[in-house]
Amino acid sequence: MTESPVPLSRRVSRRAVLLGGAAALGATALGGSALANALAMPGAGVRRLADPFTLGIASGDPLPDGVVLWTRLAPKPTADDGLGGMPDKVVPVQWEVAEDEQFSKIVQSGEAQAAPELGHSVHVELEGLRPGAEYFYRFRAEGEISPVGRTRTAPAPDALDELTMCFASCAHYGEGYFTAYRRMAEDDPHLILHLGDYQYEYPAKAEDVREVLGPETRTLANYRQRHGQYKTDPDLQLAHATAPWVVVWDDHEVENNWADEVPEKPDDGFLDRRKVAFQAYYENMPLRSTAKPSGTDLQLYRRLRWGSLVNFHMLDTRQYRDDQACGDGWQSGCTDREDPDRSITGAEQEKWLLDGFRDTTARWDVLGQQVFFSRLDRGIGDEEKYSMDSWDGYVANRDRIADAMADSAVRNGVVLTGDVHRHWAAEIKRTHDEPDSPAVGTEFVTTSVTSGGDGNDDGNEDVLKENPHVKFYANRRGYVRTKFTAAELRADYRVLTKVSEKDAPAETAKSFVVEDGKPALNPV
Repeated sequence: MTESPVPLSRRVSRRAVLLGGAAALGATALGGSALANALAMPGAGVRRLADPFTLGIASGDPLPDGVVLWTRLAPKPTADDGLGGMPDKVVPVQWEVAEDEQFSKIVQSGEAQAAPELGHSVHVELEGLRPGAEYFYRFRAEGEISPVGRTRTAPAPDALDELTMCFASCAHYGEGYFTAYRRMAEDDPHLILHLGDYQYEYPAKAEDVREVLGPETRTLANYRQRHGQYKTDPDLQLAHATAPWVVVWDDHEVENNWADEVPEKPDDGFLDRRKVAFQAYYENMPLRSTAKPSGTDLQLYRRLRWGSLVNFHMLDTRQYRDDQACGDGWQSGCTDREDPDRSITGAEQEKWLLDGFRDTTARWDVLGQQVFFSRLDRGIGDEEKYSMDSWDGYVANRDRIADAMADSAVRNGVVLTGDVHRHWAAEIKRTHDEPDSPAVGTEFVTTSVTSGGDGNDDGNEDVLKENPHVKFYANRRGYVRTKFTAAELRADYRVLTKVSEKDAPAETAKSFVVEDGKPALNPV
């Protein structure tokens, strides 16, 4: 969308800035800023490249005094060589941060170097900002100005400021339009969590709604091209430009159902594939330098605090897990899943999490993670059938975490989940083998953004009957919108009628409230 330049005296709305980008502000709005001075340099008006900001901009991992700013230069974002149309050289990128959308109150500016070794991506780690404050940012490279993004720092450590947060997962480009991302942006959240399957490795299918470019992703060029195609989506770009994101991966950022060094199917080249997938993920996400990959490893699990209101414990349930039990899939009679030594988190990450539970002073402790945490029995009658890829395949690991949620300093335990392409809501039992076991927390599972297509209105009553701790199910695409306060957590299950067509409206299918100190789902 291109808009005519407007005078600085005319107010530009936040929405106009985010939708229209820097062009909406006009050259006069640049004032005497570093970017304006750079534009005034000899030759600065000469466009050396086509628009290098085709992948948009983003921010992430907010702290009380800073946030990560991200962009990646790619004038040809879906080039199959993975170079994005960029030359094999380092390109300087200027950046600006302001307190207002007109950029008349610039608080920080600087220059970063976009290197070909990291796909010409830029990760600027800001410091020295005010806590709990809204900021606007933009970039300049090769004579071009990026769209404008809005971000926010976390509140001061002792603040109980309320939080509106949306979370999503599972966005397959070919299986629908990313309208859910636009609807999230329209909810004006302070923060967005993405719980994995940000992109999919599969090649195009005949029945796809949109064409997926390239083969199944195996090389660095493949993964860069796939991320590039996803990042050009205008709905996704708007969501990134609206609020800071906190991201974790699931399986499809590499390949389906991988487990540590074990691929879904025998593959001698899997570790090479994992290495390049990790690099492409870092290149395309607003992550801190602590997440920069080292060979086949990437430190993704981390903890972020939203004042004294929420601790977010962001987990990685792929990189350290034992292989799925009993051949993976849904299984009956699999006793291996109960082996006390089996782990989905790995011992080090589990200790880190339990230490966080022990030391927390937050009102709400939230696990942002990938796969179904509560028990989910898909058998009928006396048959029990469980997913080996979920926490049901790692029972002892789950029970230790549930016990710690009950016995530690955690005041309100909450688990956020993606992966399963359906909305679910459940009360987490201390042990699911005892029907009268008390609830120790609540779990909110988001459906997919597009994966699985439009869905239907099947209520899945048989599964709900077999699992009385599960209180809600819906098979439509969408996301979950939450509001945290000192007194309660409200979760709204947002659904779209269709993703096979553009711009579907969103509505709330169900809402629940969890009261402070009472781990129960109260329908609204």
